[in-house]
Amino acid sequence: MSGYEVEHNITAERADASSSTRRHMPDLDTFFSRLDQVDTTGTRVPQNHNSVPTPGDVSATFRLLADAYAVMLRDEGANPVTATGGNENLLVQLVEQLRDTAEHPPRELQGVPDEFLDELERVPKKRLREADSCPICSEPFLNDQYPLVVRLPCHKDHLFDYECIRPWLKLNPTCPLDRQTLLKKKAPPPPPDEEDGEYDDMFA
Repeated sequence: MSGYEVEHNITAERADASSSTRRHMPDLDTFFSRLDQVDTTGTRVPQNHNSVPTPGDVSATFRLLADAYAVMLRDEGANPVTATGGNENLLVQLVEQLRDTAEHPPRELQGVPDEFLDELERVPKKRLREADSCPICSEPFLNDQYPLVVRLPCHKDHLFDYECIRPWLKLNPTCPLDRQTLLKKKAPPPPPDEEDGEYDDMFA
């Protein structure tokens, strides 16, 4: 059970009931099991702290998420939101990007840490409109009895199902819609004042 479900007192029974109403969310257990082996961005670290994930493991992680999103894409026929006005183009782009990255994997994942996910703004159910839907799965948020909806910091209208956006952000620190990088890079500390000779930590 995710930290978000714990935070909002979503029991296993309620989570199962909620997920049963969603038509397009594939099982991501294999993906998250693989993620546990390669994610070095948060509390998960390799068993050997001096090692980095192998390119094959990183590649497999991207390919697993691409396959999961491809399942959602194939299921579009069961959804009234289709290629003429929905999320199909976005899903095609996400699958293509994930598969391309799987072919040329980075040395380490560049996704966001768990702490970033925990701090995303949660959107209460009462603030959701009937027309609001997830850009990834295209499901209306209110089809879910217990919607877990988050807002990305890049734009006030970039709302996503937590279950859909979480795996993407663990691999990519960018918004799927505008591709803005969501993590701010820390500025390097300024060098000590060379005019004063040796650095004196009393003035730090």
